[in-house]
Formats: sequence, structure tokens, C-alpha cells
Amino acid sequence: MASSTPDYPYFAPRYVLASVAVSIGGLLNGFDTGSIGAITRMSQFTDSIDQLSATMLGITVSMIMLTGTLPSLFAGHFADKFGRLAVIIPGVLFFGTGALLQCLAHNLGMFIAGRAIAGFGQGIFLSNVSVYICEIAPLRHRGALAGLPQFMSTAGVCFGYFTCYGTVTIKSDIAWRFPYIVQCAFCIILVWSCLLLPDSPRWLMLKGRQADARQALMKLDYPMVEAERDFLATPEQPLGLSMRQSFMLLFRRGYRARTILALFILGMVQLSGIDAVVYYAPILFEQAGISSTNASFLASGLSSILMLAISVPAFLLADKWGRRTSAISGGIILASCMFLMGSLYAAGVVHPYGFARWIVIISVFVFGLCYCSTWGIVGKIYASEIQPSHTRAAASCVAMGLCFGTNFVVAIVTPILLEASAFGAYFLFGGLALGTVAVLYAYMPETRGRSLESIQEAFHRPTALSGGVAQLLRPLGLSAGPRRRVHPAPHEPAAGEEVEMQPRDAAEAIAASAISVDTVPMALRLDVSA
Repeated sequence: MASSTPDYPYFAPRYVLASVAVSIGGLLNGFDTGSIGAITRMSQFTDSIDQLSATMLGITVSMIMLTGTLPSLFAGHFADKFGRLAVIIPGVLFFGTGALLQCLAHNLGMFIAGRAIAGFGQGIFLSNVSVYICEIAPLRHRGALAGLPQFMSTAGVCFGYFTCYGTVTIKSDIAWRFPYIVQCAFCIILVWSCLLLPDSPRWLMLKGRQADARQALMKLDYPMVEAERDFLATPEQPLGLSMRQSFMLLFRRGYRARTILALFILGMVQLSGIDAVVYYAPILFEQAGISSTNASFLASGLSSILMLAISVPAFLLADKWGRRTSAISGGIILASCMFLMGSLYAAGVVHPYGFARWIVIISVFVFGLCYCSTWGIVGKIYASEIQPSHTRAAASCVAMGLCFGTNFVVAIVTPILLEASAFGAYFLFGGLALGTVAVLYAYMPETRGRSLESIQEAFHRPTALSGGVAQLLRPLGLSAGPRRRVHPAPHEPAAGEEVEMQPRDAAEAIAASAISVDTVPMALRLDVSA
């Protein structure tokens, strides 16, 4: 057996280098996010394409998310069938084709078509990047490495802003076309990297290819002792499900709670308003009183630098601070920032002069910093690591599909809301963030410091809400022992066991869905057996 502490031929273990390489996918996502808002504000763009109304601006910016929603739903099935890297590569090629089309566009229709193709590719590769890293990262480094795509996305936002800031003074249309040349270059690098990397060892084990899995582990410098303990000694049997069955399995007993929690987290992370901040930062700063184009671009760039700076310690310390603590505390700060800005605009005290505008500008900075150090890091890590191996890709991709859908909604409605009301959008996003905190407090188990194979046990325990409610009801005599119902332990498929995909009979379905008054305290638990 290979030593658990090998002499690495490079400055870091190769699982780290592989994680950095595939995280270029996150950089692509962030670069587009950081550049599109600035590009559409350039006079060179309006001269080449057209002046965009608030509605058309929202459609143009959000098209990349709309077309990314559908492929995200089935990308996980193909990743389970053909491998994580085998799906990432064609997705990146689609994205590069879309970037090239945007670069060569001479009218709005061609530009939007390019964004649609890029979004289709992004929907295919983006969620599988996180799945691949999550599966090749050892336990003690999983939080930091699985957070790399989000860190690279933040770096991409910063890079995108300053690429546009550097080209805005160019008089020709190359000012807005150059960022798409950069995107095409990154696509080439990412495809080349994926061709050199080994497949996920966990996916290879799921396919029964143990020899290939061991070879991949050695190529990645993965600790063999940990691999033997966690998944080599107990290989899982592939389920061989169709696309429809893979999707339906996510919502079957034993998987439903984890799927819904992943969907909720990734969806609400985007509905916090972060895309409004990064896509439309120049507009937000102009609204706050920074009127010149160069000044608003510079303020947006400064915001992205600070977001990148805070992301460095955030992803390095991702395994030092609990996922649950980070999510809840971050949500409270995000909601507070939104409510503060909304209140100032509602009071009519924000002007191009005076102290209030600086509170708004600082609040935008604080919001971005808090998101990048909490929700931005935790969301994608948590959604991937809480899934069993045979549903991890499918569940992560479906959750990413919802993420794209919510991104689309935020991107398309934000300019319309800002044009109709100076404060409505802030109260909306603040309320959503605060509601998310309440749900996470009730139903989010901690996963830090646990192997992927043992995390599932956290979902078989009572949550904070169920215990708290039971204590409150006990003095009233509403949580007496005879009223408690004992639930069987959640069942997960064993090796070689078939998964029943047919509906249960009507009587069983009605019995399973019935909730009596006597079982209310138990119903408040995160119980995957119901």
C-alpha cells in the first residue's frame, strides 16, 4: 500500500493542483459576471450594438442563466454515466463557442445568442466542477478545496471588472470585445487541463473499476489509508438508472431531505441579492451618487478586490469554522445590510452629497465581503458533500439548475426594480436572506470534519428546532412519551440491492403522508424516513 505521506513531485499534492485546474470553470463564471455589467455600460458597446432599456438589459444579462437551467438538470445523470471530466469538457467547449459569438457580435440578436450558448455550456460544466473536487479532496482539506471554484469565481469577478476598466478608454469596439477574447483563452486552458487529469476515484469505484480508482488515487497523491477506510474497502454497487429514474430517486425516501436542503441553500444563496450587486454594481454606485462612468467602474473594481481579498482567508479557513455557523451568521449580516440600504433610500436621505450615500456605498462593500466569506463558500460545498455518492452529481446539478433559475430571476428583475423604486429591491432581498437564516437554523446539520461517507448520519438526528420545540411544549404536557412515534431508520440501497422506482400503492402513500396532531413535534424534525 502506498504511504499516506508521499514525497510530492511538485510543490503541493496533485489533488490540490487538479482542484486548482478545474476551478478555472469558476473563474470563467466569475469573469462573465464581473464584465457583463461593465460592458453594457460602455459607450462603445451601445455604439456597436444598441442602447438597452431596463427590461432588455435584464434579458441580455440574464440569458446566460436562463439557458443554463435546463442542462444543469440532466448534466448530473451524464456525469454519473460517463464521468465528471467527460461532461466538463463539452460544457466548456459550448461556453467558449458562446464567448466567441459574443466577441464577434454586430447586433443584439447575435450577442444574446452567444450568451445563450455560453449559458448552456455553463449549465453543463459548472456544478460538475464542484462534484469532481469534492470527490478527490481528502477529508481535512475538503472544505478549502471544494471552496476553490467559488474563490476563483470571486477572482474572476475582480479580473472581469478591471479588464473592462482597463479597456474602457479604448475608442474602438475592441474595448468591449477584448474580455471575450480572454474568456476564450481560459476555455482552452481548462479543456487542456481536463484532458490531463484522472477521473474521480469515487466515480471509478461506483463503476466497479477498482484498479483504475487506485491508479487515479496514486496520480492524485490521495492518502491511501483514508481511501481504504472510507470507500475502497466497501465499494458501492452502481444502480444503472435511467435519466428519469435518477431524477426521481433524488426525491425518494432516504434522499428527499438532502435534495430539498441542497436545492433550498443554492437557490436562496442567489436570492440574497449577490447577483444584483456584482452584475449591476456600476448602476448601484451611480444611484448612490458616484455619477461618472470611470468612477463607478473604479468603485466596482474596488469592491471586487475587497471581495477577492476576504475570499482568501475564507476558503483557507473553511474547515476551521463550521458550515452551519458560517451560514447563519452570514445570513444575518447580509439581511442587515439590505435592510439598512433600503431604509436609507425609503427615507429619501441618499443624495449625491451628504453622509448617507457613503453608508450605502460601504454597505454594498460589506454585503459583498460577507457573502464571499460565508454563503459564497459554504453553499456549494454543503450542497455537494451532503449527498450520497450515487446521487451526488445528479443532486448537485439539479440544485445548480435551480441556482441558475434564481440567478435569472434576480438578473432580469433587478434593473426593473431599481428603475421603479429606489428601495424595493433592498427590502425584498433582505427579507429573503432573513427567512433563509430561520430555515437553516432549524434544519441544517453540521458536516465539518466528517467524511463524505459518514455525513449521512447527521441527517438521522433531531435538529435544533425539534429539540427546542420539545422543550417548550414539555411543560404544557404536549410532548408526552406515549404520543411520540418511533420511525424506522432511513433505508439506503446496499450493494447489489435494487432500488424500487415504482409508485407505492394508494393506501401506503396515504399512510405515509398523513400527519396527525399527535406527531407535530416529530414532524418538525429533519426526518428522511417520512
